Amino acid sequence: MEFANLGLYNQAIILFAAMALLTSFLMLAQTRMLPLIFTFAWQGLLLATVTVLVAIVSKHPDLYVSAALTVTLKVIVIPWLLYRLSVRLNMQYNAEQIEHPTLLLIAGVALVIFSYFVAKSIIHLSGLATRNTIAVSIAIELLGMLLMCVRKSAVAQVIGFMSMESGIFFAAAVSTYGMPLIVELGVAFDILVASILFGVFFFHLRDSFGSLDVGQFNRLSEMNETDSPAPAVPVPAAGEHA
Repeated sequence: MEFANLGLYNQAIILFAAMALLTSFLMLAQTRMLPLIFTFAWQGLLLATVTVLVAIVSKHPDLYVSAALTVTLKVIVIPWLLYRLSVRLNMQYNAEQIEHPTLLLIAGVALVIFSYFVAKSIIHLSGLATRNTIAVSIAIELLGMLLMCVRKSAVAQVIGFMSMESGIFFAAAVSTYGMPLIVELGVAFDILVASILFGVFFFHLRDSFGSLDVGQFNRLSEMNETDSPAPAVPVPAAGEHA
């Protein structure tokens, strides 16, 4: 179905979904921690907006609760926890060097094209008005996975994990008009507990290794292997031939 033939709310859904996908690319390109956290919060707000629009189109009032949970967790609670952690760990202004940023963005574009290719058969089978955004939800999941793979900071990897969960929630909202409310409440509680546990994990990493750079952990392991003592060579006793 062409974009011009869609209704106003359906056009708004596609527009805000495209903006949410854009935030995934912005998170890939962000080098500082605070802009990365704020971009993640903006992505949560855009997904909540799409959920409200889907609730209006589909007349499913349960989706309003889903949007409220998204705003509470993805826009307020989790970004605030990550911000407090970055301040307490004194890394709110840290800049992470991204190797080959152009290739990274090209890989992101390739994942988006792959998502549209995968969702092509699903779109033809679906009769929902929001079927055009299924590919966007898959792309957000894959870009979150890419963020986890390429970034060395543990906090950035956690944001990538949360972005993947946002893509899964978005797919459920646009493809099935939402999950059962009890499932959404359980998932929301799990995400909240996971964010708290990640915070405790960050402090233990910082106290043990003095850094949250995952790349330094690999170098530390390599140094331990090179610094390990060589095996002792048995010395023949007196009177024995070598």
